[in-house]
Amino acid sequence: MSELLKTEIKPEDQKKLLGVGFDLKENQRSASYSVLNHREASSRSHSPGIELMAVKKALNKYPELLESYFWKLIDPGKDEYTRSVADAQPVGYFIRVKQGHQAVLPLQSCFFIKEERFKQEVHNLIIMEPDSSLNIINGCASADYVTAGTHIGVTEIYLKKNARLSYTMIHDWSDEVEVRPRTAISVESNGTFISNYISIKRSKITQTFPTCHLKGSNASGIFNSLIFAPENSVYDIGAKVILEGSGSRAEVVSRTISDGGKVIARGELVGKKKNIRAHLECSGMLLKESGSIKAIPVLEACHPEVLMSHEASVGKIAEEEIYYLMSRGISEEKAISLIVRGFLDTKILGLPTYLENEVEKTIDLLDDAF
Repeated sequence: MSELLKTEIKPEDQKKLLGVGFDLKENQRSASYSVLNHREASSRSHSPGIELMAVKKALNKYPELLESYFWKLIDPGKDEYTRSVADAQPVGYFIRVKQGHQAVLPLQSCFFIKEERFKQEVHNLIIMEPDSSLNIINGCASADYVTAGTHIGVTEIYLKKNARLSYTMIHDWSDEVEVRPRTAISVESNGTFISNYISIKRSKITQTFPTCHLKGSNASGIFNSLIFAPENSVYDIGAKVILEGSGSRAEVVSRTISDGGKVIARGELVGKKKNIRAHLECSGMLLKESGSIKAIPVLEACHPEVLMSHEASVGKIAEEEIYYLMSRGISEEKAISLIVRGFLDTKILGLPTYLENEVEKTIDLLDDAF
């Protein structure tokens, strides 16, 4: 553990970090990176195949990053949030996985807000060289003693030929924190990008709509979301995948539960070449009349030889399921909790066992909601 983490992370903060998958002891991790507000708290790689450093340091060390990668997938003038990050000093990580390196253990990162009304502006850059693979656990959270703040995270990700990246995000913010990730991904031939977004706590608003460009032939992009929206929270989530390479594949799947919160589940698929396959799926469960769930699927075919589909379903918990469990001696609150847990099934994420266990710890926190 770094000296900054030792001196500035309180015991209750440690529990919060563990809840988003960040192990302060770095057990079973290939690399570790963390930021407190805007200060780099730790940056360490335990693998010669993984290069990890602050993005500001990387831009100074490798000037070619500015020419070829930095702000090349996302327009810095896209909206007020990207402009805010572009105008700030670069804070965030640079990750490069070297050609042919197959990381066994995950890389962990964390962006933590520990100051009231702090505006955290982040710009991350990830480059996966050919034939490389990595799992990332990206945990973002605010301290329990913080009630309001802002997190704006710009992330640009490049997957070269035959590269594979699984990017799992676990968020745990305070009630009045605004969360505005801005993410874009470029995937070359036979590359695979998998995004898993998990959030089960209230935030003022979480709004994310990453864009994935499947540029190469037989490239794949998979986006999964597991969202539990408590009262007075807003989740505007989804993904856009542009299938530009022949034979490319895409899935955008969301499982959302509104316990009084507002959920907008978006998905957009654009098929541009022959033999592409893509599917959108949104399943929503509404627990309270004060909440709402809106599914917005968009399919755009630009070639006659594409196959794209979507399905959406929104409804309440079936009363017969509750009555059945209650007839087995289970209380109504526990029955609802079990049904909700089953609906947010982490098996759909297709994670390795050690990562699935990390996500399950987060989903276990749902028991406190009932």
